[in-house]
Amino acid sequence: MNGTFEDRLLDELKAEISARAAQGRAPTRLRLNRRRIVGGAAVVGLAAAAAIAVPLVFGPQTPAYALTENPDGSINLRINEFRDPDQVEEDMAHLGVPADIIYLPLGKRCGDARAPFVPGDRTTTTPEELKSKDPAVQARVRERAMNTASAKAIRPKNGITIYPRYIKPGQIVLIEVMENPVEPTVERPGVAWQFSGRLTDGPVAPCQVVDDPSAFDIGDATPPPGS
Repeated sequence: MNGTFEDRLLDELKAEISARAAQGRAPTRLRLNRRRIVGGAAVVGLAAAAAIAVPLVFGPQTPAYALTENPDGSINLRINEFRDPDQVEEDMAHLGVPADIIYLPLGKRCGDARAPFVPGDRTTTTPEELKSKDPAVQARVRERAMNTASAKAIRPKNGITIYPRYIKPGQIVLIEVMENPVEPTVERPGVAWQFSGRLTDGPVAPCQVVDDPSAFDIGDATPPPGS
């Protein structure tokens, strides 16, 4: 997949802010697509890993998910089977991170009203800046997006990586993972999975599932050079 995390975040930020400005919706959610391209190209997805918590096993050596504490204090979540999110929440709680995790089919998401957004997720980006092709302006927009509270705490790195040092007392990590039930192929490329993550001070209401047609927009599916 072309571009850095910051570039992909800028693209997502543009799409989200434009849509929300038109519809009067809440602040943007950190949401990134993952595409799976086969036949010589890079395969992007979530894989199993050595972990401190492996409660579900669906095969000889394949855990359903894995949680790993890293030397820098971050916590890595890798998902192989989209099952039992309650157990993932329980194991994350043992690591000191209150979390609300939901698995949904691609094309669905939880409505924004289920939990308040934290003030640190609001940005001052203008529509003019979002439309700008000036590299300096785009760099400023990326920097603002990267400095939101949720973007600091939850990142798409080695699956999903959570940084507890950016989570304030009482805050909850909201993660929605959307899986495509149809395996993308070279002949039929598409989004393999997608996740959105943000912080909230709570309370968290039950997920009211809504449609998200933009989830199927894969954009440029060209693999990066050297793949």
